[in-house]
Amino acid sequence: MDNSAVNDDWRQWIAENLALGISVENLTASMVTNGIPRAIALAEIGVATQNPYFIGGQLATNRIQTRLKKLSWFLENQRNLNHQSGLDLMIDRRSKLTTQEFYKEYYFVNKPVIITGMLEDWQAISKWTLTSLKERFGDRMVQVQNGRDRDAAYEIDQNNYRSLMSFSQYLSKIEADGLTNDYYMTANNNSSNRQALKELWAEVGRIPEYLDPHSPDDGFLWIGPAGTRTPFHHDLTNNFMAQIMGSKKINLIAPCESGYVYNHLHCYSDVGGPAIDYERFPMMENVTISECILAAGEILFLPVGWWHYVEALSPSITMSFINFQHPNNAASYYSTYGPI
Repeated sequence: MDNSAVNDDWRQWIAENLALGISVENLTASMVTNGIPRAIALAEIGVATQNPYFIGGQLATNRIQTRLKKLSWFLENQRNLNHQSGLDLMIDRRSKLTTQEFYKEYYFVNKPVIITGMLEDWQAISKWTLTSLKERFGDRMVQVQNGRDRDAAYEIDQNNYRSLMSFSQYLSKIEADGLTNDYYMTANNNSSNRQALKELWAEVGRIPEYLDPHSPDDGFLWIGPAGTRTPFHHDLTNNFMAQIMGSKKINLIAPCESGYVYNHLHCYSDVGGPAIDYERFPMMENVTISECILAAGEILFLPVGWWHYVEALSPSITMSFINFQHPNNAASYYSTYGPI
């Protein structure tokens, strides 16, 4: 029997679809439709199913699927408990939490909280305005994301939108343009701007009650106009968002809801942003979304794994921090960087 019509691309296709559970009948029909004689198609599929490498791979795949089903069951149990208790609807707002209160009640149980009253002595709170920053550092060159409106996947493709401009030019755009998501200075621009605006870091407090003041991770700067958006995603570390100027709306989804949020790539959700298209994403109907407003002088603790959408309600300056007093290294064992 002449099997020359079936090359290695076909053989890979056969193995992949068998592993996905596609029936022999359907595979054979597809191959016949593409001009491969039925007898040859059946013979190739038979060779694949008897290959010990394929059989071993199937056994491993079955075990992995069993483990995933078990993990999904655990997550579904937690999700049901959250829904019954209303836990994932409530974002606590607490004043001046002690170190023990913060770690015991929030950090170690992976629960968000807004903390008030901790930034009152920061120079940044009293000194940073768009006007004062322009007067002090307007001639410095800064890196920003620019042209985000050209690309619906602006967050995933953010490295394509780096541009340099004077700080004065950037701040003037924020003042003049009103509501826009076209440009934003984010943590992704931090390595460049940390040098250009180094004096600002001296005006930011260390929050030793919760953070390690000796850590080299001393914060990431975010500055943008009203209307800047970050689509639903999850971070790979625990984070503090310290709001210095303006306010932001944050929508949060608990990690146990991950099977419903259309996670298509790395840590990103295909759902996007403010108005969810439930016809396109029907599983989101079953997801509980918590909303909070973060005002100037407040800190949001954003636990690792929590999905969040962020939108600036006014011109906004935020510092984010990851240097907690306890290990914050979940990124070191994270592995799903590619398509899900």
